[in-house]
Amino acid sequence: MLTAREYNFDGLVGPSHNYAGLSFGNVASFSNVRSASNPRQAALQGLAKMRALAARGFAQAVMPPQARPNFRLLRRIGFSGSDADVLARAFREAPVILACAYSAAPMWTANAATVSPSADSQDGRVHFTPANLNNKLHRSEEHVQATRTLRAIFGNSSRFVVHDALPPVPAFGDEGAANHTRFAGAHGAAGVEFFVYGRAEFDPAAPSPRKYPARQTLEASQAVARLHGLDPARTVFASQNPDVIDQGVFHNDVISVGNGNVLFYHEQAFVDEAGTLDALRRALAGVDTDLVPVRVASSQVPVADAVASYLFNSQLLTKPDGRMALVVPHECRENEAVARYLGGMVAEGGPIDELIEFDLRQSMRNGGGPACLRLRVALTDDEAQAMHGGVIMTETLYALLVAWVEKYYRDRVEPKDLADPQLAIECAAALEELERILGLPGLYDLS
Repeated sequence: MLTAREYNFDGLVGPSHNYAGLSFGNVASFSNVRSASNPRQAALQGLAKMRALAARGFAQAVMPPQARPNFRLLRRIGFSGSDADVLARAFREAPVILACAYSAAPMWTANAATVSPSADSQDGRVHFTPANLNNKLHRSEEHVQATRTLRAIFGNSSRFVVHDALPPVPAFGDEGAANHTRFAGAHGAAGVEFFVYGRAEFDPAAPSPRKYPARQTLEASQAVARLHGLDPARTVFASQNPDVIDQGVFHNDVISVGNGNVLFYHEQAFVDEAGTLDALRRALAGVDTDLVPVRVASSQVPVADAVASYLFNSQLLTKPDGRMALVVPHECRENEAVARYLGGMVAEGGPIDELIEFDLRQSMRNGGGPACLRLRVALTDDEAQAMHGGVIMTETLYALLVAWVEKYYRDRVEPKDLADPQLAIECAAALEELERILGLPGLYDLS
């Protein structure tokens, strides 16, 4: 077993952060549609979280935002002329599509890719598969820049493999790490990879939701496991409970989160709770690790409260002493049932003995919590040296990014501002400067 650390790559909120309410099935996103946003505050809140966790000794990195607006999308569907002409006509004729082109959703870095560490892969390299996110128009082209970004950061082909996204068809709907968890005795040890899906394309009898879409398919999860060269004996697939999808649990990370050998989950998370736990226990026995389930009953926290507070969309992190901390948003403290549960959980002396709280309201209103904001990448020391180091969070990088945000970001964006060509100019200028700050020239195609 090699020594390895888990790096959390947090999505840096982009300069056009806005609330378009485009994500049907995401209750928080849908309920804040057309509200005024504060991009500057959103980015600073995210940076403060990154800085604080880095200061605690957790390995922390930055995932750059994507270019917005997506002029390529707008031109492909018939809007032509100058950039200003394209924005004006799209705002006039198809404002929802313009909102899609300005989507702030790439901030949810948990949806950027699925990651398997070298300890799990057949060829001993770290594998990434960018998510195709084909369930929603506003997210369906994110994989283009996500692939470009991942290949820029993890460009050493002897250590890393960044695959192409899966075919963009319903059978292979893939939402990335939001439906994937890895369990292991240590980050550098062989582990068990856990994929949760909402429907099976080729099994009409499989459970599926009725109200909201199931975004992850079994077929996509199986394809990622094959691409990453995972051992079938250490790979578990489980069906998400369709009833909770219909209550707003659009990804598995809204109802469960895992880390190390701990699974923190709601009793209604899976179609077959007992069968899922048994499968994980059997797989983990093969790597000499015992599963530690932390079960939250509906009587303690109803699903509606879990969704409203993003209790399970919290980060579960291993501290230097081997215990675990749960990174939660303020909303967990403000929800009576959730606050009562968390207080009792920490007091009873289980594996999670600390809560770390952050104000992430700008992000929360757009439909995601702390776990949505980060992509977990377990790296050995040699692998960490092989990746691009300019994205690692340090005090110096933090200061540079804060100054950059304060220079380029607006403190208010309303729906009408998406038609303003000056906003697009400001966004492009900001990303050109960000390329220099992060040492990633050519990261964006801004032509």
